[in-house]
Amino acid sequence: MDEVATLTSKGQVTIPKRVRDALGLEAGDEVHFKVEENRAVVAKSRDFLGLAGSVPVPATKRGTPWDEVMRQTRAARAKNRR
Repeated sequence: MDEVATLTSKGQVTIPKRVRDALGLEAGDEVHFKVEENRAVVAKSRDFLGLAGSVPVPATKRGTPWDEVMRQTRAARAKNRR
């Protein structure tokens, strides 16, 4: 599908209805822009909070502070590089 929109003097673009419908975009949704060479790809941003609870976490790991998770991850990666 090809659609065209016009950039305003304020740098704004209205996403055409066919594109909004195809991406399932609604008012208030965030969109993600990725520049690839001389073009931009527009995608609906994922709702990462909606993924909460979708990955099982062992009871012994629950409540671990994020900085500790990152420390353990970095240590494991460094060990695997050797």
